[in-house]
Amino acid sequence: MPTVLLTGASGFTGHYMIQALQQQGCTVIGLGSAATQADETLACDLTDAASVAKAVAHARPDWVVHLAALSFVGHADQEAFYRVNVFGTQNLLEALANLPTPPPRVLIASSANIYGSPGIEVIDERICPAPVNHYGFSKLAMEHMSATWFERMPIVLARPFNYTGPGQDERFLIPKIVSHFAAGKSTIELGNIDVSRDFSDVRDVVGAYMGLLRSPASGLRVNVCSGRAIALREVISLMEDIAGYRIDVQVNPAFVRTNEIKVLRGENDLLKELTGQVPQRSLKSTLKDMYDTLRSVHGK
Repeated sequence: MPTVLLTGASGFTGHYMIQALQQQGCTVIGLGSAATQADETLACDLTDAASVAKAVAHARPDWVVHLAALSFVGHADQEAFYRVNVFGTQNLLEALANLPTPPPRVLIASSANIYGSPGIEVIDERICPAPVNHYGFSKLAMEHMSATWFERMPIVLARPFNYTGPGQDERFLIPKIVSHFAAGKSTIELGNIDVSRDFSDVRDVVGAYMGLLRSPASGLRVNVCSGRAIALREVISLMEDIAGYRIDVQVNPAFVRTNEIKVLRGENDLLKELTGQVPQRSLKSTLKDMYDTLRSVHGK
């Protein structure tokens, strides 16, 4: 079974990716900022080309899964999006290209944020990207840069839409909502709740990544999504059903983004064609898992 180099191994998705790879018998060498369950974890700053080259030369991977990124849209240091997401990826690809034999599988996580707000009901991979924030801009720049390596390495660019699950940082919207209910709070401050997103479970997203790694796909951009758009109002309603009480939603103007994308829903036909699978867990089951996990942490 392959040796897999996994960047972002200490992150939210990385935790689940390690489990999925190891369950398939892979040896996982993780690059992360903290201890992980990988077979070996290396501390590595992606923005340091020499550090990346040293880690890659040590790992000599068969597969590469590049998850590391700055992904919180509201991050204060906007230049960091480009240092990490663009130049960090460039450092990784240059190091891989310098191996005696480049790896036959390279999966790079991009983002559906690159699409912006195209004004159509369902977004497929043919839609011209038009991002509206620095996170999206940096991911699109990363895609264009990665595409220059398509002839030298078999790269697949995965474009995940919104996803969540147990263990996601509470800075993100869904975990914030769930944590308020798990703590029994009576009010919550949110931004615009009249938006809809294509939500998936992180475990389904990781399953899709595994399918792409096993597929012959190369030089492609692939949506990873459920194909369903769910309004935030419905998310709150689902959590009220799970928790058994109603919460007072207070809209804080400071949380409302001027360039908010109103509806983001993906088409997953290409993913299904390549892997035979698409994200299927219901959002309610994911929310219930998150709620139960947080309740156990709080001892309730």
